[in-house]
Amino acid sequence: MQEGPAIDVMSPRRPRRSRPTWVKYTLWAGSAVLVAGTGAAGFAAGLWLSFQNLPDVTALERYSPSESSQIYDIKGRLIANIHGEANRSVVTLPEVSPNLINAILAIEDDQFYNHQGVRLDTILRAAVTNLQEGRAAQGGSTLTQQLVKNVYLTPAKSFDRKVTEAFLALEVERNFSKDEILQMYLNQVYWGHNNYGAETASLTYFGKHANELTLAQGAMMAGLLRAPENYSPFHDYARAKERQKLVLDRMVELNLVSSTVAAAAFKEPLKLGRVRSFRLEIPYASTVVLRELEEKFGPEVLRRGGLKVQTTLDIDLQKMAEASVRSGVARLQKQGRRASQMALVSLDPRTGYVKALVGGVDFKKSQFNRAVQSRRQPGSAFKPFVYYTAFARGKYTPDSFILDAPVSYGIFQKYSPRNYDNRYWGGMTVRKAVQFSRNVPAVKIGQAVGIKNVIATARQLGMRADWQPNLAVTLGSVDVSPLELAGAYASFANGGFGVKPTTIVQVTDRQNNVLLRNLPQLKLILDPKAVDMTNDVLRAVVTSGTATSAQLADKRPVAGKTGTTSDFRDAWFVGYVPQMVTVMWIGNDNYTPLASGTAGGTHVAPLWKGYMDRALKGQPVLNFPSLSAALRPAAPPVAPAAPEAAPRRRRKSVPAVPETTPALPTEEVLAPAPEVPVLSQDRTERQSQLPQGELKSPTPSEEKFIP
Repeated sequence: MQEGPAIDVMSPRRPRRSRPTWVKYTLWAGSAVLVAGTGAAGFAAGLWLSFQNLPDVTALERYSPSESSQIYDIKGRLIANIHGEANRSVVTLPEVSPNLINAILAIEDDQFYNHQGVRLDTILRAAVTNLQEGRAAQGGSTLTQQLVKNVYLTPAKSFDRKVTEAFLALEVERNFSKDEILQMYLNQVYWGHNNYGAETASLTYFGKHANELTLAQGAMMAGLLRAPENYSPFHDYARAKERQKLVLDRMVELNLVSSTVAAAAFKEPLKLGRVRSFRLEIPYASTVVLRELEEKFGPEVLRRGGLKVQTTLDIDLQKMAEASVRSGVARLQKQGRRASQMALVSLDPRTGYVKALVGGVDFKKSQFNRAVQSRRQPGSAFKPFVYYTAFARGKYTPDSFILDAPVSYGIFQKYSPRNYDNRYWGGMTVRKAVQFSRNVPAVKIGQAVGIKNVIATARQLGMRADWQPNLAVTLGSVDVSPLELAGAYASFANGGFGVKPTTIVQVTDRQNNVLLRNLPQLKLILDPKAVDMTNDVLRAVVTSGTATSAQLADKRPVAGKTGTTSDFRDAWFVGYVPQMVTVMWIGNDNYTPLASGTAGGTHVAPLWKGYMDRALKGQPVLNFPSLSAALRPAAPPVAPAAPEAAPRRRRKSVPAVPETTPALPTEEVLAPAPEVPVLSQDRTERQSQLPQGELKSPTPSEEKFIP
């Protein structure tokens, strides 16, 4: 497939080499012979037109072929390979095995290092063949001519194109060294299955980098060049072996290898790789990364720019989450719950880094990503924002008294909230009202503190919705996405500091320049004492309330809230520990109700527990902040000074990423954020060592917070 050269940073111009006179005469003589083989009609006009408006080959000095963008997880493992028409990874000549180079030269151009871009003998041989067959059946191109054709010309075989190709090849040879030409060729040539260049083809056909190819593998790859799709071992292994034998025999004939070595290479068993084109290892999560990248850089840069993207995702945790979603829906259907879909989001509240994200049961059947694209009513899972607002404004504490009794609001259009069980329990503490998810107390408190203030809290925590200032908001009548809800709850888990959920740690270009780095931007947006109270009542939900089935096997402290809409169309559980927030939602895309009685506490919370028991295995057990003794929140706290960065060494080739988040006011309670390994830049999928440098983190802001 033809591609024009992409212009990159200007490089120094190399001295022009004068072309030997005999080469000029050879070209013209060869052109005349080629004309005789293809017919003399239109010779003069065709020759004149061929040399008009030719491209400047010196632009190849700045040639930068489009390159695939690679997306990795937090540990440096490849999860996606994104490209446009050309799937390519650019390498230098020393990064290509001599086994492949020698095999290509043997079968494609054994005089490459001796000719000046064209070969009279091959032109004459091609002309004779063309004359015999009465058509342009053979071209006799050198590697330089093939490079020129791939970069500048069309693949059609014609007299005009051949003359132009030969002229441009001479110009390329005059301006570039042989090694430079060979390197450009190896990165440009098409190898089949949407693979351009030696590196990408090597990874596809044999799962190896180009510098690791054996003689057997190099000979087979060289044999593919003439017709990659026809000779592909994925399509016809026997035919690929025939081509491999042809290459090995030619190498023996040229004394590049001995017959014994060639015979051993032919007998060598070859383990094939797999087609890597448009690879998406974890599709639901990968598409969220792609959307975030396209918003920042645009689709063309992503598909042609050769970006290296380190995400916040953890493949192990992601696959665990995907398995939990599949098994969870199967379990619910077996119970007769009539749930067809499920979404899950896990993020680290200390950084906002999304660790796992699943938007449905089967991506192949439905690409609709319910974790970010679906907006559903959270039901009682919204109530914590009502109670936090009440605590922060000093009107209530967890031990305040509230009456669970019938109430109506409005004159002409009355609103009379009801409890889930259609019963009223009378007087109780706020803690008990949250613990057992009583609706009427939540509405009363929302009315007392002001619905506009509740909405302000939700907005401050990143929830986008069509907010209508009515009392139904207190019971979760607005539509939110699971990702939004996870980001909002993160501020409860980390002591009141807001974080912006993201799936990207950093992005570098093909020269390892940092284009984007998402450091945790911690900003104090909630009253820490009110957050302590909120955590206290949400812990009671798990210890002895509607979500006792979410208690984890290792007995670590858990806070959370169930959510069930009144018509059973949605069921939620949002639970968190200091180092992870996980949201689970179940429902149906067509909004048909789940089976009657399908609730967040009885049906979603157990699924949450099963996933979190595995996800937190090996993680330290951390405690939440203790309940403050103050009856009302104090003035906004003064943000602590940023910790001094100890002098450390930094890798020169890779920008450092902080190993921990900034210290928070409750350091004795909150664990440091997990170490973030920087993505290796050496074209491997192995995890690189942690950087030795440390960037000074910004001091958390003491700007205004809710209320």
